[in-house]
Amino acid sequence: MDIESLKPILKGQIVQYLNLLDINPADIKDDEPLFGGDLGLDSIDSLELVVLLEREYGIKINNPAEGRKILVDVNHMAEYILANTKAA
Repeated sequence: MDIESLKPILKGQIVQYLNLLDINPADIKDDEPLFGGDLGLDSIDSLELVVLLEREYGIKINNPAEGRKILVDVNHMAEYILANTKAA
Protein backbone atom coordinates (compact mmCIF):
# COMPACT_ATOMS: atom_id res chain seq x y z
CA MET A 1 0.00 0.00 0.00
CA ASP A 2 1.25 3.48 -0.80
CA ILE A 3 0.79 6.62 1.25
CA GLU A 4 -2.02 8.04 -0.91
CA SER A 5 -4.02 4.81 -0.48
CA LEU A 6 -3.37 4.72 3.25
CA LYS A 7 -4.48 8.29 4.05
CA PRO A 8 -8.24 7.85 3.41
CA ILE A 9 -8.21 4.57 5.35
CA LEU A 10 -6.41 6.25 8.23
CA LYS A 11 -8.85 9.18 8.24
CA GLY A 12 -11.77 6.74 8.49
CA GLN A 13 -10.07 4.95 11.37
CA ILE A 14 -9.45 8.25 13.18
CA VAL A 15 -13.14 9.18 12.88
CA GLN A 16 -14.18 5.69 14.02
CA TYR A 17 -11.76 5.34 16.96
CA LEU A 18 -12.42 8.86 18.24
CA ASN A 19 -16.17 8.64 17.61
CA LEU A 20 -16.16 11.90 15.67
CA LEU A 21 -19.78 11.70 14.58
CA ASP A 22 -19.92 15.19 13.06
CA ILE A 23 -16.81 14.78 10.90
CA ASN A 24 -16.63 13.22 7.45
CA PRO A 25 -13.24 11.52 7.03
CA ALA A 26 -12.86 13.10 3.58
CA ASP A 27 -13.09 16.55 5.18
CA ILE A 28 -9.92 16.00 7.22
CA LYS A 29 -7.02 17.60 5.39
CA ASP A 30 -3.79 15.62 5.21
CA ASP A 31 -1.83 18.45 6.81
CA GLU A 32 -4.53 19.57 9.29
CA PRO A 33 -3.17 19.58 12.85
CA LEU A 34 -4.82 16.83 14.86
CA PHE A 35 -4.41 18.81 18.07
CA GLY A 36 -5.02 22.51 18.50
CA GLY A 37 -6.89 22.76 15.20
CA ASP A 38 -10.46 22.46 14.01
CA LEU A 39 -10.76 18.82 15.06
CA GLY A 40 -10.58 19.82 18.71
CA LEU A 41 -8.74 16.69 19.86
CA ASP A 42 -7.38 16.43 23.40
CA SER A 43 -5.01 14.24 25.41
CA ILE A 44 -7.59 11.45 25.76
CA ASP A 45 -7.89 11.40 21.98
CA SER A 46 -4.12 11.04 21.71
CA LEU A 47 -4.34 7.86 23.79
CA GLU A 48 -7.04 6.56 21.45
CA LEU A 49 -4.80 7.28 18.46
CA VAL A 50 -1.99 5.31 20.11
CA VAL A 51 -4.46 2.42 20.56
CA LEU A 52 -5.44 2.74 16.88
CA LEU A 53 -1.81 2.42 15.79
CA GLU A 54 -1.28 -0.62 17.98
CA ARG A 55 -4.48 -2.46 17.07
CA GLU A 56 -4.57 -1.70 13.37
CA TYR A 57 -0.87 -1.63 12.52
CA GLY A 58 0.96 -3.40 15.36
CA ILE A 59 2.87 -0.21 16.21
CA LYS A 60 3.55 0.48 19.88
CA ILE A 61 4.38 4.00 21.00
CA ASN A 62 5.83 3.95 24.49
CA ASN A 63 7.62 7.29 24.48
CA PRO A 64 5.37 10.38 24.75
CA ALA A 65 7.95 12.50 22.92
CA GLU A 66 7.85 10.07 20.00
CA GLY A 67 4.05 10.19 20.02
CA ARG A 68 4.07 13.98 19.76
CA LYS A 69 6.21 13.71 16.61
CA ILE A 70 3.92 11.08 15.04
CA LEU A 71 0.46 12.36 15.96
CA VAL A 72 0.91 15.72 14.24
CA ASP A 73 -1.37 15.21 11.25
CA VAL A 74 -2.51 12.50 8.84
CA ASN A 75 0.64 12.93 6.74
CA HIS A 76 2.95 12.23 9.69
CA MET A 77 0.87 9.29 10.89
CA ALA A 78 0.73 7.69 7.43
CA GLU A 79 4.47 8.13 6.86
CA TYR A 80 5.22 6.57 10.24
CA ILE A 81 2.88 3.63 9.59
CA LEU A 82 4.48 2.90 6.23
CA ALA A 83 7.98 3.18 7.67
CA ASN A 84 7.25 0.94 10.66
CA THR A 85 4.98 -1.86 9.55
CA LYS A 86 4.97 -4.65 7.02
CA ALA A 87 1.14 -4.84 7.01
CA ALA A 88 0.74 -1.57 5.12
